[in-house]
Amino acid sequence: MSRPKQILRSVLLAPVALLLLFEEWGWKPLAAGFAALGRLPVWRRLESQIAGLSPWAALLAFGIPVLALVPVKLMALYLIGQGHIALGVALVLLAKLAGTALAARLFQLTQPALMRLKWFARIYTPFKRWKDRMLRQVRASKPWRAGRKLKRRAIAAGLRLKATFRAVISGWRT
Repeated sequence: MSRPKQILRSVLLAPVALLLLFEEWGWKPLAAGFAALGRLPVWRRLESQIAGLSPWAALLAFGIPVLALVPVKLMALYLIGQGHIALGVALVLLAKLAGTALAARLFQLTQPALMRLKWFARIYTPFKRWKDRMLRQVRASKPWRAGRKLKRRAIAAGLRLKATFRAVISGWRT
């Protein structure tokens, strides 16, 4: 591939990669947070019922809540347009976090049923392969590796600071 094509491809794929990385970063932890609600008996029963849905009912159970967030995001854009920028941005972020958490958990519960829909499996399987390939490329890039190294250093520094703080506190107690 020629250098200009590589640059153009990188520029066009960068926003897609960032979106995929956000979804990937948020998907598992947010789904786990939502799954923690499963400890509540009422929630556990609801999740059990969702997991047992037929393929078409599972599609509705997954799709309707995700689509229900579209008006919330439109309201956020309206607020931004009316000059309430902080409120609009906060609403977009909240809707994105809540939507990702809800979609992730619902997908975990409905994926087996959804994969029984031939058209869904035909779309999802190549999309998943493409997404995984894209994430491997991003994770192999120099900026990603540098960011991971910086993150590890920041975590180590935070742990050292926490240990120092605890030592100081325990010194005060004696």
